[in-house]
Amino acid sequence: MSTFADSSALVKIYADEPGHEDVRELPALVVSQLARVEVPAALWRKYRLRELTPRQVSVLVAEFEADFYGTLDEPGRFAVIPISDLVLETASRLTRVHGLRGYDATQLACAMLAVSADRDCRTFAATDKSLRAAAVGEGFTVVP
Repeated sequence: MSTFADSSALVKIYADEPGHEDVRELPALVVSQLARVEVPAALWRKYRLRELTPRQVSVLVAEFEADFYGTLDEPGRFAVIPISDLVLETASRLTRVHGLRGYDATQLACAMLAVSADRDCRTFAATDKSLRAAAVGEGFTVVP
């Protein structure tokens, strides 16, 4: 069974935040292509808040990129849903239906597209309350 993880959940794989244990235990993860920008941005924000050193952030971003793209020796850890016209059209509708911000709606739209490819991908990992509520409204079980 796979779980769709938005960027707020993915950051917990790399940074010790409340609830990180739950996210790190999730087996197969599906992510939006948006994570490629959002996760490094969140990690660099931790540097600006003086929670991490530049060296620590560089290491964590490199680990994330290896998980996202894979390496010469290992495939990527995540199944990545690309941003497409269908994703954007669905996200636009979700902003109206659930009052979501643009990127949150795009994350949820990617999760919905993932379900069309894998009906067992009905779990959604996120920390934002409005995104979690919208995911439940679209038939997902939310974690943590």
